[in-house]
Amino acid sequence: MDADESTPPEPALRVVRGAPTAEELAALVAVLAQAAAPASPGPFPGPSRWVRSARPGAVTGAMPATRGPHQWRASALLR
Repeated sequence: MDADESTPPEPALRVVRGAPTAEELAALVAVLAQAAAPASPGPFPGPSRWVRSARPGAVTGAMPATRGPHQWRASALLR
């Protein structure tokens, strides 16, 4: 065995003042672990094509639904 292997590694945290409880130390470790974690993969990609296809006017090439009186008639017409 080497001398380096027999010595324990230096602790990552050291309490300098006070006497924290086990719960307080666990909370501190959880916060530090979360802060050290890699960032999230990015923004949510949004709804899938399948979900978007169910929305009015979402079909590619289709005209968007217009609002107004009697527009329900136009919604049933083939485009």
